[in-house]
Amino acid sequence: MENLLRTGIREAVRSLYGKDASDDQLQIQKTRKEFEGDLTLVAFPLASLSQRSPEKTAGEIGEYLAAHLDAVSGYNVIKGFLNVTIAPAEWARTLQEISGVTRYGFMVPGPEAETVVIEYSSPNTNKPLHLGHIRNNLLGFSLSRICEAAGNNVIRTNIVNDRGIHICKSMVAWQKFANGATPATTGKKGDHFVGDYYVLFEKQLREEAEKLIAAGATPEEARDNAPLMQEARRMLVKWEAGDPDTVSLWQMMNSWVYEGFDVTYRALGVEFDKIYYESDTYKVGKEIVLRSLGEGHLVRRDDGSVWIDLTADKLDQKLLLRSDGTAVYMTQDLGTAVIRYNDYHFNRHIYVVGNEQNYHFQVLALTLLRMGYDWAGGLHHFSYGMVELPEGKMKSREGKVVDADDLIAEMTETATVMSQELGKLGGYNETEKRNICRQIGLGALKYYILKVDPRKNMTFNPAESIDFNGNTGPFIQYTYARIRSVMKKAGETGVKAANETVGGVIPNLKEVSVIKLLNDFPALVREAATGMSPALIANYCYELAREFNQFYHDFTILGESDEMLRSFRLRLSEMTGKVLESGLWLLGIEAPERM
Repeated sequence: MENLLRTGIREAVRSLYGKDASDDQLQIQKTRKEFEGDLTLVAFPLASLSQRSPEKTAGEIGEYLAAHLDAVSGYNVIKGFLNVTIAPAEWARTLQEISGVTRYGFMVPGPEAETVVIEYSSPNTNKPLHLGHIRNNLLGFSLSRICEAAGNNVIRTNIVNDRGIHICKSMVAWQKFANGATPATTGKKGDHFVGDYYVLFEKQLREEAEKLIAAGATPEEARDNAPLMQEARRMLVKWEAGDPDTVSLWQMMNSWVYEGFDVTYRALGVEFDKIYYESDTYKVGKEIVLRSLGEGHLVRRDDGSVWIDLTADKLDQKLLLRSDGTAVYMTQDLGTAVIRYNDYHFNRHIYVVGNEQNYHFQVLALTLLRMGYDWAGGLHHFSYGMVELPEGKMKSREGKVVDADDLIAEMTETATVMSQELGKLGGYNETEKRNICRQIGLGALKYYILKVDPRKNMTFNPAESIDFNGNTGPFIQYTYARIRSVMKKAGETGVKAANETVGGVIPNLKEVSVIKLLNDFPALVREAATGMSPALIANYCYELAREFNQFYHDFTILGESDEMLRSFRLRLSEMTGKVLESGLWLLGIEAPERM
């Protein structure tokens, strides 16, 4: 529709003023809701061609369009803005046109397509995934699908933080307190089992620290000098030195965690093209740091530690290697970035990580640039806000978290209870009931999280997320299922949506509202990819579902006696269903055929 109007405006400028308008001078946008119209031309850039005021220019172009373009049924001018109203018949032709497009709204990557690496999840092997990880995984996976739909070659990656002092804490606690217990002997999921020992370590550490504080140490000195912390540090040094017993213990405990992670990832419906491990990438990072040190980009202090000085860039000095030679997070991130670039030669690399790491990723990109890696200009931090519960923040060290597995199970159970109360499970066998309730529960969870602007902190309230009315996942899923029911009945009664007749209908206002939203979908996908915002897709799906339901409430579809109009409405319903299904897919949400 925008292209049609753009062509008409070019002709108007050429006819009225004898000049050609450039692409930059043709600024067209959706008309703001408080004004009448569908599309708005910003006339200010064209005033230089018309040698008239922007308001006069807008009026003359509007008059030309109304006289020469059948698609334009009216216009109005607000200062230098021309608001154009598109004729209802043109919207019918738009529906006919987009109905024939395969994978409508999705672009196929061409020869010039960018390669985009997206990193998300990034779990630690000392604890199970929790609610914070859920937001990370859902944002990252949805963003990967959106970028793919916008025509990029996307690689989904995960970096597992499987080394470092936090991992050694769980290992020390298991050695001291487990008495040989395993996930198999306790019947506990592996990541939960190991996470319990991380919490136990912190509990024992606090007790040791309190004794040292009572003896006169500061809280920081007490934690650093507590025997348990010293033992964890010694274990880290032994691990980096390749001590066989330490490495064997590490491999065994990590294997328990990976089995647990895989179960959670499958339940969430997220996946990765490649998984990297910090235990591999930190070695490359150390090599990079030492080479850069030799090239004069870094400094070694008297205690042997290695730093980069970024004060000239209004940042700080950053530690890259400890005095004992062990690596820090930045070390492994340097290695991971270089390995990934060598693997994929990406144009862009997007890190999906919470906003508490904003400074870290500023330092990472600048450090790599200082080291001579020009491609580091393509590193982007997808910074998102924290997710909290109504009762406040979560604390992993104290075990005060909302476990991902428990939350997934709770959402499914809540969906089951609500569906039963609303009488929506009649006629299903037990397997079908479980699957539908799983789809509804996860749809509610995913939508509730993804509809929020990712930059904002959010409070997750499970009770609010599952509702078959309002701005929720189940409402959109139910709308899709309703459309599928209509299409099924149409098939059973032999009613078809003949596309060749669709363009001959004059749609009413409700139908036009739905078509306008359908027409917006391709541009919205591109906007969501550029702005890295799954929330745009989520809220679009709700708006489309709401508009369709208003149409469905006011007008009959299969009961319409006019054959051409019935065919038109059936096509409108079918196309709405396809776009809702595509939108939900971009969010990683399943679209049930029945509800």
